[in-house]
Amino acid sequence: MTYNAADDRYESLEYRRAGNSGLDLPAFSFGLWQKFGTDYPYETQREIALHAFDLGITHFDNADRYGPPHRAAQQFFGRVLKHDLAPYRDELILSTKAGNPIGSSPYLKGGSRKSLLTSLEHSLRDLGTDHVDIFYSHSPDLTTPLEETVGALASAVEQGKALYVGVSNYAPERAHEAAVLLRQAGVPLLIHQPRYSVFDRRPELNGLLKLAAEDGFGLIVYSPLAQGLLTNKYLDGIPAGARAQNSAFLSPDVIDDTYRQRAAALNRIAEQRGQSLAQLALQWVLRQPQVTSALIGASSPWQLDHNVKALDFPPLTEEELALIDEHGVHGTGPKL
Repeated sequence: MTYNAADDRYESLEYRRAGNSGLDLPAFSFGLWQKFGTDYPYETQREIALHAFDLGITHFDNADRYGPPHRAAQQFFGRVLKHDLAPYRDELILSTKAGNPIGSSPYLKGGSRKSLLTSLEHSLRDLGTDHVDIFYSHSPDLTTPLEETVGALASAVEQGKALYVGVSNYAPERAHEAAVLLRQAGVPLLIHQPRYSVFDRRPELNGLLKLAAEDGFGLIVYSPLAQGLLTNKYLDGIPAGARAQNSAFLSPDVIDDTYRQRAAALNRIAEQRGQSLAQLALQWVLRQPQVTSALIGASSPWQLDHNVKALDFPPLTEEELALIDEHGVHGTGPKL
């Protein structure tokens, strides 16, 4: 079936400026980290991705590592881009990352120039495009000089293979060093991608939020729903087919009485506001002015609709934020 994007796709979703750049990103970005490998049906994945674009989600976040197997998520999106989204390429923000291990070879991991730029070439082939909009160093490589990693990112822009660059999972001190080096190279750091949620407050505690404002980069936060712990899915235990039964990122043993008590209390706050726990959690991360966008995935179009509606609720009050602080304890859930 021929795909035609929704005419009203830019009418409701909020867009935010990424740091001191000129780039606006949707408040919600679509992540292909999970459920976009070869173990899920293509037509289901396609329906979700196209629905995201119909909702105004223009940013699709990928990485060479996403699958399974590695690179499968990029190859999936390349297929959708070729057959459905090619007429809208100028409206898309495509990002990819390199540096996390994708094989046993020393050149399939780390922050070396060889590893990063070779991976980018493969990613462009996977996606079927001549450039990505954002190219990330996926995680810090302390065994490689930061100057080399930053130089590779700058080269990607100079070669026309990326428009902007970012880092992910960098400690604030190293992110600042990268921002300084990139600024000197004439390729400012656009974005940092950290984990951030009600249950994982490291960007607040380690100074990353403050640094983002000072260095002029935006934040795209991942796992804002803490792998599903900030939804109503696990309030009464682990349902059949839930992610906690077979995920490498969420162990059943974290869904204990302490978690359930805290999540139930947060759910009551959400219910009093007329929203779901997931919507409350998403609204909570997006309240920070340094947060440009929150990464969300989905297993159905309905789930996307539901999460995007988080923006429709009134701002959180000081009293509500204090209650969330009381029950949204840092370190709840998976080991940080």
